[in-house]
Amino acid sequence: MTPGERGLEVLSSRVLLRPRDLEGGIAFYRDVLGLAVYREYGEPGRPHGVVFFFGGGFLEVSGSSPEPGPEKIELWLQVRDVDAVHRRFEEAGIRVVEEPVDKSWGLREMRALDPDGVRLVVVQIPEDHPLRRDQRPT
Repeated sequence: MTPGERGLEVLSSRVLLRPRDLEGGIAFYRDVLGLAVYREYGEPGRPHGVVFFFGGGFLEVSGSSPEPGPEKIELWLQVRDVDAVHRRFEEAGIRVVEEPVDKSWGLREMRALDPDGVRLVVVQIPEDHPLRRDQRPT
């Protein structure tokens, strides 16, 4: 980065946790630690998840991963323009494992790896997406 050039503008972030036992993981963070729920999505018994307030950020418990390793934790980074971040990552030699794509749930996402193999999920939320309404003050 040259002097005066801005770093990556992250609008929102969360840690994504993929426990071995999804229901047990959700119960731990909700019932044992008592974290407040920001939002829930999906239905129990089907792919679903819970996003908890986590200090100054969020912790999302969703999906599952049977083995320990970097795939159990992901960093979710909301940006204004995922395609611009993609170009920046390519120029910097960052390994992109999923090119930017519009997902069925309405977000534009890409995935990359940090030097230790931790997955970065870079997300752009379209103006008309319900998450935008969730972020606006009432």
